[in-house]
Amino acid sequence: MAELPSLTPRFAPQPEGVAWPTREWPRSTSAHQTQLERVVDELFIDEELAVTYAVVVVQGGQILCERYGGELAHFDRAPEPITSQTALLSWSMAKSILHAIIGTLVDDGRLDPEQLAPVPEWGDPADPRHQIRLRDLLAMRDGLDFVEEYEIGRESHVIEMLWGEGKDDVAAFTARRPLAHAPGTRFSYSSGSTNVLSRVVADQVGYGDAYDRYMKDRLFGPIGMGSAVAVFDGAGVFVGSSFVHANALDFAKFGLLYLRGGDWEGRSVVSREWAATAQVPFSVDEDGSYYSWQWWVTGDQYGTYWASGYEGQRIIVVPALDAVIVRLGRTPEENYPALAAWRDRSLAVLAG
Repeated sequence: MAELPSLTPRFAPQPEGVAWPTREWPRSTSAHQTQLERVVDELFIDEELAVTYAVVVVQGGQILCERYGGELAHFDRAPEPITSQTALLSWSMAKSILHAIIGTLVDDGRLDPEQLAPVPEWGDPADPRHQIRLRDLLAMRDGLDFVEEYEIGRESHVIEMLWGEGKDDVAAFTARRPLAHAPGTRFSYSSGSTNVLSRVVADQVGYGDAYDRYMKDRLFGPIGMGSAVAVFDGAGVFVGSSFVHANALDFAKFGLLYLRGGDWEGRSVVSREWAATAQVPFSVDEDGSYYSWQWWVTGDQYGTYWASGYEGQRIIVVPALDAVIVRLGRTPEENYPALAAWRDRSLAVLAG
């Protein structure tokens, strides 16, 4: 494994006198507001960044900039303009949301990242998959043979899981996969691993409606994510790899929860110890990005980390600048470097 940086998790407290955005976001402007508006403009006019639906920039617990564009297509009715109320798809940002749900169970003593993953398909001690721990699944170092490929016509377990043979039981589909590597030895990004974790959660909190209630009671409700809708498969398991719908303002609330170390209005939604696991890298990807437990880490001077979704969905958390940036839209993977460069320009403006 490539050498990983030693990073100290950082958080930022809610500023004195700034209301929590449970019901409504407080708003302000920056001393560099004109520069900020210009850098946000880039997301809507730069062809490399393609189509942007929503941008929300938060600093000091207040919205500095909020912008919407484009239309949301529907199969059964005319497209509608995207607004602050439009629920947009998280794609893999849902993985970071599942991280929070798992954290509530770890905090309650119901799960332990060090335990062997309680997966029935791996129950035989003679099965090499029996040695997979929850932390291996969280870090995507479980070793399962799972191809994360979104191009039609190429081998793809993720497409087959979400829309093909596995769509009615996403965890079982993944749990049947053989090992490609010994558990804990190699990073391989896998939406299947997240869905196995989601079934572990279901075994604790219940399936279908019970799971949905748990998410609302322990996460969405306390922080005011009223627009959030989690999608479940036919087996009643939250498709935690990919499918949460929410508006941009509510995704920003989720980012703020982690920026505040899991605290919200005097309540610990998840412990600071658990929130810290989003910032500790365990692997390095091919592009040089670091991966923690269901979150990505930059390793920059600001302690930046982010929830990432297909086509450039982002919840960017920046502890040193007390900032959260949400960007939702459609940027092809080959233009991700341009999106990362945009993020860095934004941070430079927020840093003043």
